[in-house]
Amino acid sequence: MRHRAALLAILALPGCSTPLSYLDATSPVGGVIANLGLGLTAISVGVCVITGVLLVVAIWRRRPVGELEIAPVNDRAAIRWIGIGVAISTVFLLGSAVWTLATVSSIGEPAQAKALSIDVIGQEWWWAVKYHSSDPAREFGTANQLVIPVGVPVQINLTSRDVIHSFWVPKLGGKMDMIPSRTNVTWLEADKVGDFRGQCSEFCGLQHANMAFTVRVLSQADFNAWWDRQLQPATGSADDPRLRTFMARCAACHTIRGTPAGGILGPDLSHFGDRETIASGLMSNTPQNLARWINNTQTIKPGVKMPELGMLASEIDGVTSYLEGLK
Repeated sequence: MRHRAALLAILALPGCSTPLSYLDATSPVGGVIANLGLGLTAISVGVCVITGVLLVVAIWRRRPVGELEIAPVNDRAAIRWIGIGVAISTVFLLGSAVWTLATVSSIGEPAQAKALSIDVIGQEWWWAVKYHSSDPAREFGTANQLVIPVGVPVQINLTSRDVIHSFWVPKLGGKMDMIPSRTNVTWLEADKVGDFRGQCSEFCGLQHANMAFTVRVLSQADFNAWWDRQLQPATGSADDPRLRTFMARCAACHTIRGTPAGGILGPDLSHFGDRETIASGLMSNTPQNLARWINNTQTIKPGVKMPELGMLASEIDGVTSYLEGLK
């Protein structure tokens, strides 16, 4: 038993520290998947080692140099060993298949009822997110970030607005495809508070590698407070020149709750200042990066649908200041 534990620990080492490693999962789903992956890897390594040892033994015990003539042989012992090898291989293959099917079945539904439902819509190359509530007045949308409470199963309803994408948070759960005109359902549950990286895992075009998102896990009290903040409209005067610039330059594509801006082509920017990243995980959310992004979208992330607007430096400064203040 100690030898098996040591082997699994060695196999887990290469991926433990990476954001997209599933081997150090922190959820019921991710943990089961990690155990299955490590177990099947151990079985595969064992089979390869045994095969290699037998091959070396066969080469070492080759025929003497003088015995070159090939004669018909009725070696029942050899046939018996072949049968034993096939039988052992069949047992391991069937065992692996049963283990895999049992694992898939066990993670199909959470042990307790899902308390929260979130829609995630993939599109080139960002994520639209909508939170559902029994009270329609408490529903809202955001983008490129999911926030969930710790220890609570969360239903994720997945679809796509353009091509096939795939939703994957390695440390919290398995992959699920996002298909246009179809809704697939998966679920997440986190065992601890923290930030976890998600990624599109189905090639979807030029910026596929830069289609990332973050899952932030909060305590239940902090999650409730976050939800209440999201429902608050943007503050400030309608005569704010920064808002007027945003309305003239950006409102056709973006929404900010509490303002006349109601575009749906681009991400919802309500409470944008609270987000950790810009451009679907490509850059940290800082005023400097936001200013670069606004005026150089096609240079930074070629192929995105946001055009380069050619805004004046004063306009960029105003819009940047306004968006970073939306918290």
